[in-house]
Amino acid sequence: MNEKVKKEELKEEQEGVAEELISGVADSAGEEVPVEKTLEEQLAEAKAEVAQLHDSMLRMAAESENFKKRIRRESLATLKYAGENIFKVLLPAVDNLERAVAHAGADGTTAEQGFPALREGVELTLKSLVGILEKFEVKAVDSLGVPFDPAQQEALTMEPSETVPANHVTTVFEKGYYYKDRLLRPAKVVVSSGVSVG
Repeated sequence: MNEKVKKEELKEEQEGVAEELISGVADSAGEEVPVEKTLEEQLAEAKAEVAQLHDSMLRMAAESENFKKRIRRESLATLKYAGENIFKVLLPAVDNLERAVAHAGADGTTAEQGFPALREGVELTLKSLVGILEKFEVKAVDSLGVPFDPAQQEALTMEPSETVPANHVTTVFEKGYYYKDRLLRPAKVVVSSGVSVG
Protein backbone atom coordinates (compact mmCIF):
# COMPACT_ATOMS: atom_id res chain seq x y z
CA MET A 1 0.00 0.00 0.00
CA ASN A 2 2.83 2.43 0.85
CA GLU A 3 4.53 1.63 -2.44
CA LYS A 4 1.42 2.65 -4.42
CA VAL A 5 1.26 5.97 -2.58
CA LYS A 6 4.96 6.58 -3.16
CA LYS A 7 4.64 5.74 -6.87
CA GLU A 8 1.73 8.18 -7.19
CA GLU A 9 3.76 10.90 -5.45
CA LEU A 10 6.67 10.30 -7.81
CA LYS A 11 4.34 10.44 -10.82
CA GLU A 12 2.82 13.73 -9.60
CA GLU A 13 6.31 15.14 -9.04
CA GLN A 14 7.34 14.14 -12.58
CA GLU A 15 4.20 15.74 -14.01
CA GLY A 16 4.94 18.94 -12.05
CA VAL A 17 8.47 19.06 -13.48
CA ALA A 18 7.07 18.52 -16.98
CA GLU A 19 4.56 21.38 -16.49
CA GLU A 20 7.35 23.69 -15.31
CA LEU A 21 9.35 22.81 -18.38
CA ILE A 22 6.40 23.48 -20.69
CA SER A 23 5.68 26.86 -19.08
CA GLY A 24 9.38 27.71 -19.37
CA VAL A 25 9.22 26.91 -23.07
CA ALA A 26 6.14 29.12 -23.53
CA ASP A 27 7.87 32.05 -21.77
CA SER A 28 10.99 31.81 -23.86
CA ALA A 29 9.21 31.16 -27.19
CA GLY A 30 10.07 34.63 -28.45
CA GLU A 31 13.82 34.24 -27.79
CA GLU A 32 16.25 32.91 -30.33
CA VAL A 33 18.08 30.63 -27.85
CA PRO A 34 18.30 26.91 -28.63
CA VAL A 35 15.46 26.02 -26.23
CA GLU A 36 15.19 22.32 -27.12
CA LYS A 37 18.67 21.51 -25.84
CA THR A 38 18.01 23.30 -22.55
CA LEU A 39 14.68 21.53 -22.11
CA GLU A 40 16.26 18.15 -22.85
CA GLU A 41 19.00 18.81 -20.30
CA GLN A 42 16.47 19.91 -17.69
CA LEU A 43 14.31 16.87 -18.37
CA ALA A 44 17.31 14.54 -18.11
CA GLU A 45 18.37 16.16 -14.83
CA ALA A 46 14.84 15.92 -13.46
CA LYS A 47 14.60 12.24 -14.44
CA ALA A 48 17.98 11.51 -12.84
CA GLU A 49 16.92 13.27 -9.65
CA VAL A 50 13.62 11.37 -9.56
CA ALA A 51 15.45 8.07 -10.11
CA GLN A 52 17.91 8.91 -7.33
CA LEU A 53 15.09 9.84 -4.93
CA HIS A 54 13.21 6.67 -5.83
CA ASP A 55 16.32 4.53 -5.22
CA SER A 56 16.97 6.28 -1.91
CA MET A 57 13.37 5.74 -0.84
CA LEU A 58 13.53 2.02 -1.66
CA ARG A 59 16.79 1.62 0.30
CA MET A 60 15.33 3.36 3.34
CA ALA A 61 12.21 1.18 3.20
CA ALA A 62 14.37 -1.98 3.01
CA GLU A 63 16.55 -0.84 5.91
CA SER A 64 13.47 -0.08 7.97
CA GLU A 65 11.99 -3.51 7.29
CA ASN A 66 15.29 -5.26 8.16
CA PHE A 67 15.50 -3.28 11.41
CA LYS A 68 11.94 -4.29 12.36
CA LYS A 69 12.70 -7.97 11.69
CA ARG A 70 15.91 -7.86 13.75
CA ILE A 71 14.15 -6.18 16.68
CA ARG A 72 11.34 -8.75 16.51
CA ARG A 73 13.85 -11.66 16.58
CA GLU A 74 15.77 -10.17 19.50
CA SER A 75 12.57 -9.50 21.44
CA LEU A 76 11.37 -13.08 20.99
CA ALA A 77 14.74 -14.45 22.16
CA THR A 78 14.69 -12.16 25.20
CA LEU A 79 11.16 -13.23 26.13
CA LYS A 80 11.93 -16.91 25.60
CA TYR A 81 14.77 -16.89 28.15
CA ALA A 82 13.46 -14.16 30.48
CA GLY A 83 13.23 -16.48 33.51
CA GLU A 84 16.74 -17.88 33.18
CA ASN A 85 18.26 -15.79 35.99
CA ILE A 86 15.45 -16.71 38.39
CA PHE A 87 16.16 -20.39 37.95
CA LYS A 88 19.89 -19.90 38.43
CA VAL A 89 19.08 -18.43 41.84
CA LEU A 90 16.78 -21.34 42.76
CA LEU A 91 19.26 -24.09 41.87
CA PRO A 92 21.52 -23.75 44.96
CA ALA A 93 18.45 -24.20 47.20
CA VAL A 94 17.63 -27.42 45.36
CA ASP A 95 21.26 -28.55 45.78
CA ASN A 96 21.19 -27.91 49.54
CA LEU A 97 17.92 -29.75 50.01
CA GLU A 98 19.22 -32.72 48.01
CA ARG A 99 22.35 -32.82 50.20
CA ALA A 100 20.27 -32.64 53.40
CA VAL A 101 18.06 -35.52 52.23
CA ALA A 102 21.10 -37.60 51.22
CA HIS A 103 22.96 -37.07 54.51
CA ALA A 104 20.01 -37.27 56.95
CA GLY A 105 20.46 -41.02 57.45
CA ALA A 106 24.04 -41.35 56.21
CA ASP A 107 25.69 -41.34 59.67
CA GLY A 108 24.18 -44.71 60.59
CA THR A 109 21.35 -43.44 62.74
CA THR A 110 18.06 -45.20 62.43
CA ALA A 111 14.82 -43.46 61.58
CA GLU A 112 13.79 -43.64 65.25
CA GLN A 113 17.00 -41.94 66.38
CA GLY A 114 17.09 -39.34 63.62
CA PHE A 115 14.80 -36.57 62.71
CA PRO A 116 12.11 -38.19 60.59
CA ALA A 117 9.91 -35.10 60.60
CA LEU A 118 12.81 -32.92 59.44
CA ARG A 119 13.68 -35.37 56.71
CA GLU A 120 10.06 -35.56 55.57
CA GLY A 121 9.78 -31.75 55.50
CA VAL A 122 12.99 -31.39 53.51
CA GLU A 123 11.87 -34.09 51.08
CA LEU A 124 8.52 -32.36 50.56
CA THR A 125 10.25 -29.00 50.02
CA LEU A 126 12.64 -30.56 47.54
CA LYS A 127 9.77 -32.25 45.71
CA SER A 128 7.93 -28.92 45.56
CA LEU A 129 10.95 -27.03 44.21
CA VAL A 130 11.64 -29.70 41.60
CA GLY A 131 7.97 -29.49 40.56
CA ILE A 132 8.28 -25.71 40.16
CA LEU A 133 11.38 -26.12 38.02
CA GLU A 134 9.67 -28.72 35.82
CA LYS A 135 6.63 -26.46 35.44
CA PHE A 136 8.89 -23.81 33.93
CA GLU A 137 10.67 -26.34 31.69
CA VAL A 138 13.83 -26.61 33.81
CA LYS A 139 15.01 -30.21 33.59
CA ALA A 140 17.88 -32.01 35.30
CA VAL A 141 20.57 -33.63 33.13
CA ASP A 142 21.20 -37.32 33.91
CA SER A 143 24.96 -37.58 34.28
CA LEU A 144 25.78 -40.57 36.49
CA GLY A 145 27.36 -43.45 34.52
CA VAL A 146 27.09 -41.71 31.15
CA PRO A 147 30.05 -40.80 28.90
CA PHE A 148 31.61 -37.46 29.87
CA ASP A 149 30.27 -34.62 27.69
CA PRO A 150 32.03 -31.26 28.16
CA ALA A 151 29.03 -29.50 26.59
CA GLN A 152 26.83 -30.64 29.52
CA GLN A 153 29.28 -31.46 32.31
CA GLU A 154 32.18 -29.85 34.13
CA ALA A 155 34.84 -32.36 35.24
CA LEU A 156 36.14 -31.53 38.72
CA THR A 157 38.62 -34.41 38.80
CA MET A 158 39.34 -37.90 37.47
CA GLU A 159 39.61 -41.09 39.52
CA PRO A 160 40.34 -44.73 38.72
CA SER A 161 37.33 -47.04 38.82
CA GLU A 162 36.97 -50.81 38.64
CA THR A 163 33.27 -50.62 37.75
CA VAL A 164 32.89 -47.50 35.60
CA PRO A 165 34.53 -47.41 32.14
CA ALA A 166 37.10 -44.72 31.31
CA ASN A 167 35.72 -41.27 30.43
CA HIS A 168 32.38 -42.02 32.10
CA VAL A 169 30.94 -40.11 35.06
CA THR A 170 31.47 -41.85 38.43
CA THR A 171 30.12 -39.19 40.80
CA VAL A 172 27.83 -36.18 40.41
CA PHE A 173 28.52 -33.32 42.86
CA GLU A 174 25.91 -30.98 41.37
CA LYS A 175 23.30 -31.87 38.79
CA GLY A 176 23.26 -30.00 35.51
CA TYR A 177 20.05 -28.35 34.31
CA TYR A 178 18.50 -27.31 31.02
CA TYR A 179 16.08 -24.41 30.67
CA LYS A 180 13.98 -25.20 27.59
CA ASP A 181 16.66 -26.04 25.00
CA ARG A 182 19.53 -24.09 26.60
CA LEU A 183 22.01 -25.39 29.19
CA LEU A 184 21.32 -23.46 32.38
CA ARG A 185 24.14 -24.99 34.40
CA PRO A 186 26.58 -27.82 33.60
CA ALA A 187 26.76 -30.80 35.95
CA LYS A 188 29.84 -30.88 38.22
CA VAL A 189 31.17 -34.42 38.00
CA VAL A 190 34.05 -36.80 38.67
CA VAL A 191 35.16 -38.75 35.59
CA SER A 192 36.58 -42.28 35.55
CA SER A 193 40.15 -42.68 34.31
CA GLY A 194 39.57 -46.41 33.89
CA VAL A 195 41.05 -49.33 35.80
CA SER A 196 44.02 -48.38 37.95
CA VAL A 197 47.28 -49.99 36.80
CA GLY A 198 49.76 -50.91 39.49
